[in-house]
Amino acid sequence: MVKKVLAKCYIYLILLLMYLPILVLVVFSFTASTNVGDWTGFSFKLYVDLFKNQDLMRAVWNTLLIAFVSAIVSTILGTLGAIGTYYSSKKTRKVIETMNQIPVVNAEIVIALSLAVLSVALSWKFSFFTLLVGHVVLTIAFVYLNVKPKLTQMDPFAYEAALDLGAKPRYALYKVVLPDIMPGILSGFMISFTLSLDDFVITQYLKEPSFDTISTYIQGIIAKHPIPPEVRALTTIIFLVVLVVVVGTTVYNNYKAKNFVKKRLKKGELE
Repeated sequence: MVKKVLAKCYIYLILLLMYLPILVLVVFSFTASTNVGDWTGFSFKLYVDLFKNQDLMRAVWNTLLIAFVSAIVSTILGTLGAIGTYYSSKKTRKVIETMNQIPVVNAEIVIALSLAVLSVALSWKFSFFTLLVGHVVLTIAFVYLNVKPKLTQMDPFAYEAALDLGAKPRYALYKVVLPDIMPGILSGFMISFTLSLDDFVITQYLKEPSFDTISTYIQGIIAKHPIPPEVRALTTIIFLVVLVVVVGTTVYNNYKAKNFVKKRLKKGELE
């Protein structure tokens, strides 16, 4: 009994430490005070100022742009790599899976520095392209790790059966393999998008000077000035969007699982 109480207290303490700072920012995003802790009355002034701050809004757009483009590229390359590895020989599969672990466990600063040195050695100017390469290198391994389990769960004979029935390899890939692994592809896209969205180190080393994301913009501001109050409004919007996506995904998955169980019960497959 005592252990259960202590375990619950520990969990609640961790949750409090994790979410209390976020809740404080959310609350004080609805007041016009410049300092957190000074409540000057309920107001949407910070949200109005947020959309008037052109530099910050440009940083938001740049952040979404690089995150979306890199997530698409990583998802395509990671999915194709996972499929190709799945149908490769055991030895080839083992080598590729070992290499895939390197970006996952490697320090981000090492990836950033190595890509920066490579860009200089190849006489590449730091641009959107170099930044895109860095974000793809960071995220592609996570796409592979999300797609791989879905491939192992797939019916191994479905693809071959489609070929035997006259389907061309490309058609069988689109109509048989991809639909089965689509949940893994979507989760890989979301993870790569999220990793790219809040990246700072790789962005700082590989971006062109005029290109700022949210993290690099805020870092540049706090080096000389206090954090702009409207950043609290931006933080609140990001938190609420993430919360809605997580809750919506959970509700949808639960609804889908319940319908699947009901259908199997009707068919008499479950007792």
